[in-house]
Amino acid sequence: MRTVLAQPAFRRLWAARTVSQWGDVFSFVALAILIYRLTGSGLGVAGVVVAEIIPVLLLAPLAGVVVDRLPRIRVMVAADLVRAVLAGVLAVWQDDPVVVYAVAFGLSAGAVFFNPAANSVLPSVVTDREIVAANSATWTAAVLSQIVLAPLAGGLVALVGPGWAFGVNAVSFVASALVLRGLRLTEPPRAVGRRRLLAEAREGVALVGRDRLLRALAIGQLLAAVSAGATSALLVVLAAEHLGAPADAYGLLVAAIGVGAALGPTLLLRWIPDPRRPLYVFGPYVLRGLVDLVLASVRSLPVAAGALAVYGVGTSTGAVTFNSLLQSQVTDRTRGRVFALMDLLWQAGRLVSLGVGGLLADVVGIRAVFYLGGALLLLAAAVGFAASRTPAPPHEVTTGPQ
Repeated sequence: MRTVLAQPAFRRLWAARTVSQWGDVFSFVALAILIYRLTGSGLGVAGVVVAEIIPVLLLAPLAGVVVDRLPRIRVMVAADLVRAVLAGVLAVWQDDPVVVYAVAFGLSAGAVFFNPAANSVLPSVVTDREIVAANSATWTAAVLSQIVLAPLAGGLVALVGPGWAFGVNAVSFVASALVLRGLRLTEPPRAVGRRRLLAEAREGVALVGRDRLLRALAIGQLLAAVSAGATSALLVVLAAEHLGAPADAYGLLVAAIGVGAALGPTLLLRWIPDPRRPLYVFGPYVLRGLVDLVLASVRSLPVAAGALAVYGVGTSTGAVTFNSLLQSQVTDRTRGRVFALMDLLWQAGRLVSLGVGGLLADVVGIRAVFYLGGALLLLAAAVGFAASRTPAPPHEVTTGPQ
C-alpha cells in the first residue's frame, strides 16, 4: 500500500475517494437521525434505505454504458458536483421528509455513476500487479473513516444539528471533484451516439452471462447480498433477543466488524502475494457463512464479538479480491458495465433480503435469519468453486488478461 500511495496518479484517486467517504459518513449518520426525528418510526428510516436502493435498480444499466463511453474522470467530477448541490440542499432545508427522501435518492443516483467509474479507472493508474494493493488502500481508508468519524458525526448532529453534517458532505464532494480534475489519464476515444444505449447495456449483461467466471461472481454477489442485507440490518435484533446483550453492546459488535474489516487487507497483502484467484474471492464467503451459523448457535457475547471480527476480515478481503479480479479480467471497453451490473445485483439482493429477513425474524425468529444467511453464503462459495474448477468450453472467450 505504501508503494501505490507513493504514486501521484493513484494518490489523487485515493484522496478523492477518501475525502468523499469522510463526507458520506457524516451524511449517513445525519440522514438516519434526521429522518427518525421527522417521522418517529423505524419504517421512516427504512424508507431512506429504499430511496438509496431504487436509483441503482433504475440507473445501473445506463450508468455502466455512460462510464464505458465517456471520459471517466469527467463522469466522476460531474457526479461529485451534482451530489455537492444535493447535500447543500439538506444543509439548509431539513423540515420536510419528502425532501430528505428525494435528496437520498439523488445522492445514491450520483454514486451509481461515480462508483463504476472509479473502479474502472483504477487499472489505468496502477500496474496490474499493484491492483490488489490499490484496492486494499482504498478499502482500508474507507473502513477507518467509518470507525473514526461515525462517533464524531453523531456528536456533531447532537451538538449543532444535522445541517452541519450535510454541509461537511457537500464540501467533501467539491474537494473530491477538485482533486479529480487534476488527474490526467490517457483514455481511448469513446463513441457517444444515442442509438445503442440499450444494446450496449445488454452487451454487458451478455458478457457476464457468457463468461463462466464472471457468471459465478455475479451469482455469488447476488446470494451474498440476499444473505447480508438481512443479517447486517438485524444484528441489533440478534444482540437483544438471542444474545441477551444490553443495548450498548450493539456498538461493541459493530466495532468488532470494523476492526476485522480494517485488518483484512493488511493480512491479505502480507500473507498472499497475488490473491486474484477464485479461491481467495469465494473463500471469504465460506468464512462469513460459518460466522453466521456460529452467531445463530451461540449465546456468548464475547464469542459473538470475536466471530464478527472474523466476519469483518472476510468482508474486506472478499471485497478487495472481488474488485481486483474483475479489474484484471474485464477489458477496459466493458469494465463500467460489468461493475454497474454487479452493483445492481447487490442492491437488488439487499432489497429482497431486507423484506424477507424482517418477515422471517417476526414469524420464525431471528436465529432462522442467520442460519439462512449462512447457508446462502456457503451456497455462493460452492457455486464459485464449482465454476472455477470446471474446464472452460472450447468456444468461450476470455474477458481479459489471465
